[in-house]
Amino acid sequence: MAARQSWRSGPGPRITAKALLAGVMGAVVGIAAYAIGRTGGQLLSVVVGALAGVTVVLAAHFYRRSAQLTEVQLSVAGNAMTFTANTDMRQAALRMFFQAATRVATRPLDDDTGNLREALNSLKNLFDLYREPIESGSTPPPPLKGDSVHELVLDILNFELAPFLSKWHPRLRTWEESEAGEMGGEAAWPENAAFREELRELQHRLRDYVVALGKVAGLRDPERHLRRSDWHARRTASAPPPQTSGLPHARRSHDRHIPPSTPASDDAS
Repeated sequence: MAARQSWRSGPGPRITAKALLAGVMGAVVGIAAYAIGRTGGQLLSVVVGALAGVTVVLAAHFYRRSAQLTEVQLSVAGNAMTFTANTDMRQAALRMFFQAATRVATRPLDDDTGNLREALNSLKNLFDLYREPIESGSTPPPPLKGDSVHELVLDILNFELAPFLSKWHPRLRTWEESEAGEMGGEAAWPENAAFREELRELQHRLRDYVVALGKVAGLRDPERHLRRSDWHARRTASAPPPQTSGLPHARRSHDRHIPPSTPASDDAS
């Protein structure tokens, strides 16, 4: 049921309705043209001309809506950028926004929690997700005017993710393969704190790029998706503290009921 409701509220029904409308209008125009060819009536010529005009106007309207251009002006990493975003660019930016918003690139990694190897793997997966569409040519072409999301992605890849991965991946792997690393794990890694500190700095820098992608995509408040919702914060704050039940105290020896001893028999020898 959820999937069906999502399809109804998404772009699928609108595209289907447009296709059906175009088919019906084309059929009507075709029938009218066929009738004119057989009768040559002046009235039918006027009707067909009117229908053709309506078809052209509606087609142009639907095209403008589907390929509507939106100008977005942003300041990213201290640089002023202007994006002339069409539907393809907005969809690409939205996909890349949520790819980063659901990974450690923007999610906090507390000092005493989280796995460093998994964090590195998450960043490497994001690197591959961003690079693959550019290399395969599946991304929309850069616009003729203004900046492109390609520039944001290339900055993220070349100047943020690549340097961090090339520095910390071999260092952590060397520690993992050492005898001390096998015995002590990540917690005993001498560079554990330095890794976490540089990861926080990377997350801080990436946040500006990710928010910019969200704004190009047309999200009203991209930063809202990068922090805990108000509902989740209230729920966490109102949750009762976990109750710790201690082990039941053992009874002291003088509290126990000790049955009276049986007196020795006089016959015992």
